[in-house]
Amino acid sequence: MIGNWFLLECHFGRKVWRTMTLTVRQAVLSDLDALAPLFDGYRQFYGGASDLAAARAFLLARFNHGESVLFIAFADTAAIGFTQLYPSFSSISMARIFVLNDLFVVAHYRKHGAGSKLLTAAIKYGHTFGAVQLVLSTATTNHTAQSVYEAGGWVRDTQYYVYEYNIKPDDSYMS
Repeated sequence: MIGNWFLLECHFGRKVWRTMTLTVRQAVLSDLDALAPLFDGYRQFYGGASDLAAARAFLLARFNHGESVLFIAFADTAAIGFTQLYPSFSSISMARIFVLNDLFVVAHYRKHGAGSKLLTAAIKYGHTFGAVQLVLSTATTNHTAQSVYEAGGWVRDTQYYVYEYNIKPDDSYMS
């Protein structure tokens, strides 16, 4: 893409360019069928198996229980990306924060500003609801995403390590 010009395809060595409008808005339940394949693509990007029905059910549960906020990006009318925020709180700040858990843009549309627009929408949403911080994590190998975050003013944490504990059904702590 150059400006709002997207390379659509090449025919016999000739490039075909077309202008598209890039928009981002808060997703609503009627966006579920557009979001599900994006969410499934996100999971595959991070090594998960494709399961479109489970992706749709997971997102539907988040909508039904008000457990997350999603933003969706469009190039004209095509859904090309999303981000998902989970509400939380900081005990130290005694204030609301949001965990930006998911950010995904379809490969063909990457490096065209959709990721930055999704991040901006998330920040504006957090500000509107009085959040003092948004936090996210990404794969240490995802240098493209890291450069987008850092260009947008996100700061890599150097003060804290992140630890995970994967709970298993037969976990010894359960008894």
